[in-house]
Amino acid sequence: MSADGSAMTANRQQRPESPLRADLRRRYEMTSGSTLRRVLTCARSPGVHAVLVLRFGQWSQRRPKALRLLFDPVYAILNFFIQVLWGIEIPRRARIGPGLYIGHYGGITVSSGAVIGRDCNLSQNITIGVSGAGPKRGAPTIGDNVYVAPGARLVGKIKIGNNVKIGANAVIHKDLPDNAIAVLEPGFKIISYAGNGAVADDGP
Repeated sequence: MSADGSAMTANRQQRPESPLRADLRRRYEMTSGSTLRRVLTCARSPGVHAVLVLRFGQWSQRRPKALRLLFDPVYAILNFFIQVLWGIEIPRRARIGPGLYIGHYGGITVSSGAVIGRDCNLSQNITIGVSGAGPKRGAPTIGDNVYVAPGARLVGKIKIGNNVKIGANAVIHKDLPDNAIAVLEPGFKIISYAGNGAVADDGP
């Protein structure tokens, strides 16, 4: 092989993986079965549909204005159906790294001001949203390799480190360092022994 051919091969090998390709690769790797089964599972996954529309919308934003007149309405329609059919709301203005994995669908809301690193997992019924007032108002910045469990809420201008795991139904409103595992404190409190019967009428 010529020197030019070797250089071209090296350049192709060093070319970074696109965000969409990384998203699809992670979903494929997390699916079991034969090649055909994995491909079909990915093709019918709401999470895959959502990242396809997300990445298309982000790609459309980088086009010249003339092309955006064509592509932006297509994105708006597709994004509307993703929200209505699957309950996944991830605006294209959110900064999300490659390798996003959405295992299940329903009740997923991400602020347009959120920043999410690479290889992160988003579960169902989660919110990554804006909170606070004045200079403290903002949305979370999340590091790489972060797992957000079902029902979790991350709100405000906070920073979540790398390799963090956030447990089910946890409400995170403060910074978390790298490698932290944050969970909803278990337990319950008895506030009455009135039972499940009808409330007595204490009127005159």
